[in-house]
Amino acid sequence: MIDQTPQSKSPIRETDDGARALGKSLLANARFAALATVEPETGDPLASRIAFGLDADAQPVSLMSRLAFHTKALLSQPRCSLLVGEPGKGDPLAHPRISLQAIALPIVRTSPDHAAIRAHYLKQHPKAALYVDFGDFLFVRFQIRSAYLNGGFGKAYVLEASDLAAG
Repeated sequence: MIDQTPQSKSPIRETDDGARALGKSLLANARFAALATVEPETGDPLASRIAFGLDADAQPVSLMSRLAFHTKALLSQPRCSLLVGEPGKGDPLAHPRISLQAIALPIVRTSPDHAAIRAHYLKQHPKAALYVDFGDFLFVRFQIRSAYLNGGFGKAYVLEASDLAAG
């Protein structure tokens, strides 16, 4: 018997400047994100809400406590995913969002990057000044590998890290 169903067209659109601009805008305006990690003892997925910002090079960063389950998970297995995008009024699935596939890179306090990231992050999250220097806190930079952008109903794109780079 011959399959008579019509060929389904891919829902993924060709990446264009509009998609790149929307992805960059979502990241630039985000102050928190959903972080997905793998729990080291069980291998089970773990989702958490984290503070989110960009460093001076427009790379995603977060300030995290080593006491948090998600930080322990990232230090054990740095592959992760971040969901960024704030739903507005109406159907939350109609609003743009971006999912990043990334590698979490802890920033050592003695590294040359730490002071610059700290200063830039505190401009975005001034209340973090209360705990940024606590011994259990560290910055994590997320090295983007790829991204899935949902720009709203029927507007799906696959982005490369270079599509989200500064410039």
